[in-house]
Amino acid sequence: MPSADYRACLQDVEAALRSRLHFDKTWQDQEIHQMLSALVLAQSRPYDLTLEQKQDLVESLFNQMRRMDLIQPLLDDEAVTDVLVNGPQQIFVEREGELCSTSLTFPNAEALEDLIQRICAQVNRQVSEASPLVDARLPDGSRMGAVLPPVALNGPILAIRKFSPQNIPLDTLVHRGTLTSEAAETIRQAVLQRWNLFISGGTGSGKTTLLNTLANMVPDNERLVTIEDAAELQIRAQANLVRMEARPPNTEGKGEITLRQLIRMALRLRPDRIIVGEVRGAEAFDMLQAMNTGHEGAMSTGHSNSSLDMLARIETMALMANVGLPAAAIRRQIGSALDLIVHLARDQSGNRKVVEIRQILGHQGERVESRLLFYYDGRQLLRSAEPMPKKRSGEQWHPSAIH
Repeated sequence: MPSADYRACLQDVEAALRSRLHFDKTWQDQEIHQMLSALVLAQSRPYDLTLEQKQDLVESLFNQMRRMDLIQPLLDDEAVTDVLVNGPQQIFVEREGELCSTSLTFPNAEALEDLIQRICAQVNRQVSEASPLVDARLPDGSRMGAVLPPVALNGPILAIRKFSPQNIPLDTLVHRGTLTSEAAETIRQAVLQRWNLFISGGTGSGKTTLLNTLANMVPDNERLVTIEDAAELQIRAQANLVRMEARPPNTEGKGEITLRQLIRMALRLRPDRIIVGEVRGAEAFDMLQAMNTGHEGAMSTGHSNSSLDMLARIETMALMANVGLPAAAIRRQIGSALDLIVHLARDQSGNRKVVEIRQILGHQGERVESRLLFYYDGRQLLRSAEPMPKKRSGEQWHPSAIH
């Protein structure tokens, strides 16, 4: 808890900023730091503050003006992956896979809403009582979601999922215990042999991390097209890379560019592979169409509770396209298009794990045929079956490191 002198000095500096200082918005961060340092030095003379407290005041004020206010230290913490603000008095973080509360609080709901409005202004988005929901990608790639009252009953809500610029190699995921080396080799061979695959799991289970890992394993002589609702993938090794991002409608409801439009556009760009960051709706149908028309090696992610549930979810989402096909026809498309589903979940300790790997064998009548290759028994990932050859080309499976 800051001392009484600290709080009093902070109020004096804030009052001075409001009443006397009108700095140019084109000032660089270093110039603002210098201005704040001089102001804190002048205003702190009547108070008993240490050098460390004065420096902390400067950083706190700088974060208010140019960064993320009091949650900035949380965002700077490399161990933190999510910052969750449930109103001005409750701030939680996910640190190393575990949710925990913090002692930080905003002075009032207005201060929290001011931060949300500043964030939205940075990314050219608007949020208000009339339109109280916003979902956006921040300049550093992090994802932000916010809800304002009256929809948010206990004050403004803010959630930030930090962006990791790192590409995590598959071997590193093995070392972390996300999956076994045997399962990793199965997935590696599926990517190299251009299997169409989905990564499924719940929120925060590591789907995008694994997709990014697999996308960076694509041979560098292939032309890769990525399509995302909000750009998160970091593909560094691919010279021939096309990246596209969907666009929400403007305040007048115009200008929207959907994932469906981008998938159709991708087919005209001569892709060797198409990667869709996440499928959540009718774009699942367009993804199946792409997979079934010679665009092999496609990858995407989706929310589900299991690998089997992902099959049902893809069917439901594809039917949302309203193209007039019966469910049985959609199932045949799924059986023909998909090759592999990798399902992730968190264990009781919050660690991300591959818990199922399921091969799609085709369709029998109106039913999608599949079998489980790996399953998690609560302690370890176990093999339950060997992969079958890829169904469309008839080529043989190459188990280079499978014994």
